[in-house]
Amino acid sequence: MKSQLKVLRDWQRRALKTKKLQFYRTLKKSYPKASVYIVGGVVRDLILGRDTKDLDFVITGLSEQKLLAFLKKQGRVNLVGKTFGVFKFTPKGQHGSEALDIALPRLDLPGKGTGAYKDVKVVSRANLPIEEDLMRRDFTVNALAWCLNDQTLIDPSGGLADLKKKVLRTVGEPEKRFKEDYSRLLRGLRFSIELGFSFEVKTWRSLKKLTAKLNDTVNQEFVVPREVIAKELLKTFYANPVHALKLYDESGAIKILIPELLLMKKCPQPRPYHTEGNVWRHTELALAALKSKSFRARYEERPDAELIMTVLFHDIAKPTMLRTPEKDGVDRVRFDGHDIKGGKMAKEIAERLKLSSLPADSPLHVNPDSLQWLIQYHLLLLHGRVNDMKLTTIERYFITHPLSQKLKQLMLVDTLGSIPKSGRPYTAHLTKLEKVLKRIGALGARGLPEPLLNGDEIMATLKIESGPIIGFLIRRLREQQLLRVVRNKKDARSFIKKEYARSGD
Repeated sequence: MKSQLKVLRDWQRRALKTKKLQFYRTLKKSYPKASVYIVGGVVRDLILGRDTKDLDFVITGLSEQKLLAFLKKQGRVNLVGKTFGVFKFTPKGQHGSEALDIALPRLDLPGKGTGAYKDVKVVSRANLPIEEDLMRRDFTVNALAWCLNDQTLIDPSGGLADLKKKVLRTVGEPEKRFKEDYSRLLRGLRFSIELGFSFEVKTWRSLKKLTAKLNDTVNQEFVVPREVIAKELLKTFYANPVHALKLYDESGAIKILIPELLLMKKCPQPRPYHTEGNVWRHTELALAALKSKSFRARYEERPDAELIMTVLFHDIAKPTMLRTPEKDGVDRVRFDGHDIKGGKMAKEIAERLKLSSLPADSPLHVNPDSLQWLIQYHLLLLHGRVNDMKLTTIERYFITHPLSQKLKQLMLVDTLGSIPKSGRPYTAHLTKLEKVLKRIGALGARGLPEPLLNGDEIMATLKIESGPIIGFLIRRLREQQLLRVVRNKKDARSFIKKEYARSGD
């Protein structure tokens, strides 16, 4: 206990020297009887030694009117969260991204019992004891408060003990707590993955029992908005894709939210190329490859949620396209066309679950069209040998396309997740691709050269009208430019004259 208190005291001492707690120092002078607490996840993370950015405060002993008037003098106040008793406060001289959540202590009054996350009515009461505010929260490890005034830890539900045991337990009866807000089911899964905690037995039992409620509707609207599901799902898989898939499966969340994935468990693969087993196992290995040494050796950036979801869905159509020698008379197990259909399925799932609802500049954002494109072309190198591919084709898919990097990353983890008879993943096609890319200067500091001639310039040089031959000449000229055979406009004009004459057009 002493070590935890020291951690919190040390944090407070450092924070008091920054702008984060400037409002607290001023508040103490204006309202000495008011008490200020940091609450919830920030206390948990400080004790665990985890990085924490968001600061949530609860202030007691001060009316809402006085608190609002005080905050307005100290900075900007956003009343968006006022319905839930929360003020978004940005101190003077700071950006909106650095806003603090400041609230009065709150009570949750029973709603209609739908389990909708907005069903419970939140009531703010200035003189409500902090313990009662904490007892309305979801898990004990989040029901902690640190009083800045007297530097004491408030822990009415045993959250500190659960932190030590690395256990997730609801505040109060699990079933009752989950039924107040079914989104807590997915929050629990996220916390388990992010913190590396297991579930207390009754909490886990209730979570699995109630997971089916995630698709409940009231008045034709989901009680848990798909946007909320998207946020929790993507945060969880972003934290640890392999463990997230396992936990979502064991809890029943996959069955409820993405049942299409479960068909992969019974879908066989051709043994000569996939000794790892069924499609589900291959997908697990591909997800694991995102954190492998082989992946990190090629790519420094952390895989974002869009890439993770692409890997999760890249073979989702295999079960629907399965053909076997026994049933279909083919030479081996085949899934012809699963890349095209899989892209469409992934897009439909992403749209169904609102995976694009997070900010576009966030690593959690997923574009359904991007999923479709990546999955649709993830077999491109298998369908055409690298040495036989036109350089303009390589340029189009692996250099200039905005998703070219992710396509290469997807192909790599797909390969690393496939274990042939030799026991070593076959990466020769990717090595050849890298050599070709280096050859045409795609990996150089200067990048790709600009095209030497455009369509108008070609027509002017040849004194011809627009037609299919122009596109042909543009592609042929680009090939020669990328091969460094043609290096300037003079050579380019000479080349297209010869090509045009050769074409006989």
